[in-house]
Amino acid sequence: MQFQTKRPAPTSIHDALAAFLRNSGLDSKLAQASVFGAWNHAVGETLAKRAKPVRFQSGELLVEVQSAPHLHELTNFTGERYRVLANKKLGAARITRVVFQLQR
Repeated sequence: MQFQTKRPAPTSIHDALAAFLRNSGLDSKLAQASVFGAWNHAVGETLAKRAKPVRFQSGELLVEVQSAPHLHELTNFTGERYRVLANKKLGAARITRVVFQLQR
């Protein structure tokens, strides 16, 4: 007697890769990297050295800032503009909130 094993249905490379990234946890790291890149692009090279994104989770971007004056400026005046610019670079409103904290 011969037993035939049931083969899974064919799947596209796109779907297989997406499943691999999701199962390995790499999809969230890639998403975080794209958000970090969009933030750095939005603030520009000089400010990106002083206001570094450190975590992106559930739409919230945590940015560590090197100095109190930069923290004040970003929190009270320019942070929202940079959030909008970063989302524009991403092509979607993925960053819903930016939290700034003084670097320790």
